[in-house]
Amino acid sequence: MDHEEIQTIDAKIRQWSGKQEHIRSLLSTLQYVLWADSGSKPVPITDIIEGRAVKKSYQKALLCLHPDKLQQKGAASYKKYIAEKVFDILQDAWTQFNSLNSI
Repeated sequence: MDHEEIQTIDAKIRQWSGKQEHIRSLLSTLQYVLWADSGSKPVPITDIIEGRAVKKSYQKALLCLHPDKLQQKGAASYKKYIAEKVFDILQDAWTQFNSLNSI
């Protein structure tokens, strides 16, 4: 990947994540930042109101994004880069969610 491609990806991720790290909005809009064959399915925000549903959706997202899974699949470098950034953002949002809510 070249510098310009990295900047484009970073801009797209920043736009997706915004300044807030609200786990529900991140999970419900994940399809806008991932590649088409990521395996992630869109989740309506109305389906992730309860804490247990958020946890389940979060775990499914991590399965699609986990670096070891992508390595096994032989994913392209840009997919690995996106997954790494999104994975970190989701983990931070999950930590924040857990500190505010008990599941």
